[in-house]
Parts: sequence; structure tokens; C-alpha cells
Amino acid sequence: MARPPARERLAEAAFALFDERGYEQTTVDDITERAGLGRTTFFRHYRAKEEVIFPDHDRLIDLVRRRLLTSGPGSPLAAVCDAVRLVLLHYLGEGELARRRYALTSTVAALRDREIASVARYQRLFREFLDAHGEPDPLRAELMAAAVVAAHNHVLRRWLRAECADPLGEVDEAMRQVTALFAAPAARPGADGGTTIVAFRTGQDLGALLPALRRLAAGTAE
Repeated sequence: MARPPARERLAEAAFALFDERGYEQTTVDDITERAGLGRTTFFRHYRAKEEVIFPDHDRLIDLVRRRLLTSGPGSPLAAVCDAVRLVLLHYLGEGELARRRYALTSTVAALRDREIASVARYQRLFREFLDAHGEPDPLRAELMAAAVVAAHNHVLRRWLRAECADPLGEVDEAMRQVTALFAAPAARPGADGGTTIVAFRTGQDLGALLPALRRLAAGTAE
């Protein structure tokens, strides 16, 4: 049977050592020795020890960017909601490794900070795309991007904690809720100068109601 690629062997060795000794006590030399590889091989795949823990966010962000740039004619927000699924799919593909990473980053403050910085990169990419593709309000674009990231991360964390059996179904529902939050507001009745007709039932005499209705139609009712 063929051996796993060097990158996977290094990651497996690192996580095994983190479990045994703790993150701070594990060195690059420890990892390469456990994996049966040299330091040169390690630094060909990772720039530092902490990079073993995280996904290749540079590659992922590039994939997400390309998905956005090739998105169809729908709304920019719909394109962002679609593109963020690539991130979830990557974590799902990692399986147990992603869960081990989550357990580790939950206990090491420096790793949590790095994960937060990675999340900010996706939010910035989404905001810039929305800005460049028709969202005129910078604040609204920022809120849209933040909502997409927050909804995705909510589903991802549920899956990482084994609380979610259908993460793809949940993320699709989460994105539908995000889209609904930013749906265009309904036009105010009568704003186009047309006639508004309201039907209702009341026990009051019609003659007593007519003056109030006329004032309301004229926009003078208090």
C-alpha cells in the first residue's frame, strides 16, 4: 500500500505529538522525526509549526475568489453564499483531522488568534466582492459579508462538535436566512403615486369612518 503524501504524514505526526506532549512542547524536529522525514521536507510544505494545524487558507481563498469571479448572473450576495460552501466542503473533506484541530485551537490562545485572523480574510474578500459588484453602501456590504461568515461558522462549529448530521443542508438553510435578512424592502404603499385600497371589517358606521379614511388617504391622519 502506498504511503500517504509527505504533507499528510507531517500533519498526522504533529497532531499525535500535540496530543501526547502538548502544542508548546512539540518542536519541528519532533514532528519530522515522528514522520520519518527531514526538516527540508517539512519547510517545503509548511512555513512554521502552527501552519501544520490549519488548512491551506491561501489555496482556499484563491478557490473562493475564482468561484466568485465565475459566478452566474444572480445577485452578488447569492454568489457569496454559494462560494462560502467551498470552505465548508474543505473541512468536511478533512473529517476527523478538522475536529482534532478544533479541539486544539480551543485550548491554545495563540492558535485561536490565528484562526480569527483567517476568518477576517474571508470576510474581507466577500466585502470587496460585494463592493465591486453593485452594493453601493459600504456598511451594508460589510454587514452582508459578516453575516455570511457568521452563518457559515455557526454550521461549521456545530459539525465540528458532532451536533450536526447534515452540514450542507444546514449551511444552505443558513444562507437562505442571510439572503432574507438583506432582501430589498417592500415598496411603501402609495409611494409611486398610485391608489391604495384597504379592505377591513368594523362595527362602526361607514359615515363616521369616511372622514378619517379621507384624512388617511391624504396623508394627514395622526
